[in-house]
Amino acid sequence: MNPIDSLFHRLRAERRAAFMPFVTAGDPDVAFTRELLPAVATAGADLMEIGFPFSDPIADGPVIQASYTRALDKKLKLADVFAALRDTTSRPAWNTPLVAMASYSLMFKMGPTAFIDAAKAAGVSGAVVPDLPVEEAEELSKLAKDRDFKLVLLVTPTTSPRRAEQVVKACGGFVYVVSVVGITGAREALPAVLREQLACLRTMTDLPLCVGFGVSRSEQVRDLKDIADGIIVGSAVVKKLEAAATDRAQALADVTQLVKELRAALG
Repeated sequence: MNPIDSLFHRLRAERRAAFMPFVTAGDPDVAFTRELLPAVATAGADLMEIGFPFSDPIADGPVIQASYTRALDKKLKLADVFAALRDTTSRPAWNTPLVAMASYSLMFKMGPTAFIDAAKAAGVSGAVVPDLPVEEAEELSKLAKDRDFKLVLLVTPTTSPRRAEQVVKACGGFVYVVSVVGITGAREALPAVLREQLACLRTMTDLPLCVGFGVSRSEQVRDLKDIADGIIVGSAVVKKLEAAATDRAQALADVTQLVKELRAALG
């Protein structure tokens, strides 16, 4: 069974949502990524979303865009990302599933089959592909299913019910539910209609529904823990990486402390 499926099967039995922090690979360099991932896993991550830096991000706000820029300024290559992830997931005690957040442009340039094979060899169990329209996802969805690799697409507050049905059918592992209209980034409050959005999606699929965009504080995690299957926190975590350029130990401590606090909010 794919590690993402195994995780959600276990957490459903425990009646607990998954905590899913997002970190950027290669920020400020891959050596730090090799330190960061085990620390975040130990701090309480159930599943980690790994941002694959891209020069023209579609939905990312300024914090994640800046993180991608810092990584790319060091001439980061896909091969570097895969090598760092492989070094991490090959450790005997490693048991935290990884999912890539990767532009389809990166997959297309490398070749979808080659990308999936390289990702799996690096211990990655699936990929969130934010810029792939569902109308063009059939080929990649089939390719992923044939390789037991989970393709995850996004449903936004403006996605029509008819289109949402198409999206969830193309997904594997979980559905990425965007909580707000706009780009990534911390928000003061999550929209009241999110509960209604999740309830509607529940009628369309049995896949786990994982909420991202805008989640940054413990009280938001507590608000979501009983209505979502997973809670994704990106910008608030990545913001802590800014300090890594000058004080790696402090950045590592700050990230792990935030992960512990947010994971504790799940009970």
